[in-house]
Amino acid sequence: MTDLSGRSAIVTGASRGIGRAVALALARQGASLACVATTLENAQRTADECVAAGVGHPKPVRAIAFGGDVSKSETAHHVVEETIAKLGSLDVLVNNAGITRDNVLPRLHDEDFDRVIEVNLRGAFLFLRAAVRPMMKARYGRIIQVASVVGLTGNAGQANYAAAKAGLIGMTKAAAKELASRNITVNAVAPGFIETDMTAAVREKAAAELASRIPLGRVGKPEEVADAVAFLASERAGYITGHTLVVDGGLSGA
Repeated sequence: MTDLSGRSAIVTGASRGIGRAVALALARQGASLACVATTLENAQRTADECVAAGVGHPKPVRAIAFGGDVSKSETAHHVVEETIAKLGSLDVLVNNAGITRDNVLPRLHDEDFDRVIEVNLRGAFLFLRAAVRPMMKARYGRIIQVASVVGLTGNAGQANYAAAKAGLIGMTKAAAKELASRNITVNAVAPGFIETDMTAAVREKAAAELASRIPLGRVGKPEEVADAVAFLASERAGYITGHTLVVDGGLSGA
């Protein structure tokens, strides 16, 4: 168990799936949270859950909520500024917000490619850029990017998603080299097939077939990804940077 008491974290895409699980995992370890989602209502729901999850820590866990488009620069700046103003610091950034608009190449429209890149890659860059200034000043930071095994292996029908996630991994490696001297670590977590709303559209037969190809024989849970993120956000991961931690039950290595 790691201890994040007194730390403050931003989690984007915090209203459901992996993002919600990450926010709750950090709160259980004592971190205060800034939860970001497309709508303020959904973000507030997770923020309320975080406060409840953090009950029992010496320092009360606080949580604030933000609604907005992560691909807009003003959203990133506003969230970072308000997080520091209301929670006192920014120690951890988890870039998790992401969407899919899958299609085979001949049918992949310009707007579907562009929007996935805007949210999944540009959004992460904007929050990364906004967060590093206060982290550099404090000479401390933990940045975790939620990528995907698709960014490492590719996947038919997901050229836009794979490009965004591969770009996120490259950004992680570059930022890690740039920020290491300021005691800021930058790592990525690459989930495989995880039980989320994003994967719920996969038909039952297809899901069973995929699970049969996973060495561990099952799909993953959001909480299992969240535990990996929480470790990388902790003091115990202080000598790990520029790394992509794959959480896929062995799928990509099979």
